[in-house]
Amino acid sequence: MLSKLREAFDKLTRGAADKAAVEEVVKDIQRALLSSDVDVKLVLQLTENIRKHAFDPLPQTMTRKEHIIKLVYDELVKIMGEKKSDVSLKSKKVLMVGLFGSGKTSTSAKLARFYQKKGLKPALVCCDTVRPAAYEQLQQLAQKIDVPFYGEKFEKDPRKVLKNALHVTKADVIIVDSSGRNALEKDLIDEIRDLNHILEPDEKILVIPSDIGQAAKQQAASFHDALNITDVIVTKTDATARGGGALTACHATGAKIKFITIGETMEDLQQYDPEKYMARILGMPDLETLLDKAKSSIDEKKAIKMVTGDFTLEDFYEQIEGVQKMGPMSQIIEMAGFGKLANKAGNVDAQAEKMKKWKYAIQSMTSEERANTDIINSSRIRRIAAGSGCRESDVRELLANYGKTKKLMKNFNPNKLKRGDMASMMRQLGLKG
Repeated sequence: MLSKLREAFDKLTRGAADKAAVEEVVKDIQRALLSSDVDVKLVLQLTENIRKHAFDPLPQTMTRKEHIIKLVYDELVKIMGEKKSDVSLKSKKVLMVGLFGSGKTSTSAKLARFYQKKGLKPALVCCDTVRPAAYEQLQQLAQKIDVPFYGEKFEKDPRKVLKNALHVTKADVIIVDSSGRNALEKDLIDEIRDLNHILEPDEKILVIPSDIGQAAKQQAASFHDALNITDVIVTKTDATARGGGALTACHATGAKIKFITIGETMEDLQQYDPEKYMARILGMPDLETLLDKAKSSIDEKKAIKMVTGDFTLEDFYEQIEGVQKMGPMSQIIEMAGFGKLANKAGNVDAQAEKMKKWKYAIQSMTSEERANTDIINSSRIRRIAAGSGCRESDVRELLANYGKTKKLMKNFNPNKLKRGDMASMMRQLGLKG
């Protein structure tokens, strides 16, 4: 859906704003949404609204093209949920439910990490006594993000586990990962109702994978009937063309989509904001989210050194590490508003691979070489390449890129930055649009 919707939107922004152009864009949007498994009735309703209002009287401050672009954007947002859900940052107990394959356990850990970054103290409780290795998986994830974990590896009754956990677990946010099944069968319903009674949760969150498309509607409705769920998290929205179907289906049931996952790392849980989500799909920058990710990954003082061009190769190395913590390069570029560039997967992936090699090369340098690259001659390059497993050409490319970045940053004025300037900078750094 992402690329097809963006192509339709690009046609609109580049072309004329007459009836023929609108009709062409409407058909492109229909194809994109239907291929993403969005309900046919919703698609027809949305596109009919675009046709109906495309040539309404114009507001004084808008051109016809701007009016149509805004109309398309607003209609797409409307079927995705319209409003961002509130997230309470108070002490709470959370029950996570979902079927096998939803990503419930990893999402529980991502949710814990989300609250941890907000200054709360979360804990994870494993009440999944059905799936093999569920205990080990949640325990490892808890260790990875350094939060308390409770589970009983050989206990088969999740009710006992939860009762014991509540006696010993002290935390601001207690997140309970329950068992899944292949379907919402009676034993699962009974089990989660019992856990609900014992825990008395403030939030009951259903985890649904986006790749189930419109089937999300039935699953959300069934869990809601069984448990009266309060919120939904849609996972794997980065990895499937059917994400739009799952999101619109959940919204159609009245379920509040609170979060979405956009990747595999513990940082890849985002508060669901339909406006931001659709803006990213259409290639508009999501700079707020990008800045939030940067704040948690990159040292602010060192980032200032980078921006002024006053940095060593050691600083350059640390910033490469920080960028990689933010997530895949394609995702970062997507948030910055360069959707077309992000779609050139080979180009972006190649740059990410280069950055890995550069890290190894920098690690093989002496502290003196990292502080002053001018002393690195041919013999030093050979030694660095041999020590890092890189080619000599990789080391030379690193040094050239480091020098180019310093020069770019010294001439960089963020107060006068234009979209074309950023695109030019990215091209000069090897990410060609």
